[in-house]
Amino acid sequence: MGKLEEKILSYMEHNARISIHDLAAMIGADETSVRNAIEQLQEDHVIAGYLTLIDWERAGNETVSAMIEVSVTPQRGMGFDSVAERIYRYPEVNSVYLMSGGFDLMVTIEGKTLREVSSFVSDKLSTLDSVLSTKTNFILKKYKDHGAILSEESHDSRMKVSL
Repeated sequence: MGKLEEKILSYMEHNARISIHDLAAMIGADETSVRNAIEQLQEDHVIAGYLTLIDWERAGNETVSAMIEVSVTPQRGMGFDSVAERIYRYPEVNSVYLMSGGFDLMVTIEGKTLREVSSFVSDKLSTLDSVLSTKTNFILKKYKDHGAILSEESHDSRMKVSL
């Protein structure tokens, strides 16, 4: 990867909505070169996708999020990849990470209700052949997600006085 691609990725990582015109001006390149580089980065799956980060709580549509610690038996010749792929194919799943430590995979999911998340864990995830155990941790509040601050509340350290 060249310097042009590195500069493009550096800017786009923080603002995927930046126009090609603005991006080209910021990095000192012509628009055609920037456009071609972005297309190649997408084709090579270096740019894996674009997403809009929504604060559902502020939108008035609360969701239930959970981080699930999963212990699995790696499959011969496939390791953890096979079971990880089966898990990330579920639409409820936001992310799957191979971890070091006391468990193997960290799975993050979102559901509309606690029951929906619970059903996913008990009916889908824990019944997979390679899954030995799960431990579900519910997210109580999100302060920052994917680099975006979600909880911008002013914290006045002064005591309130009533008259």
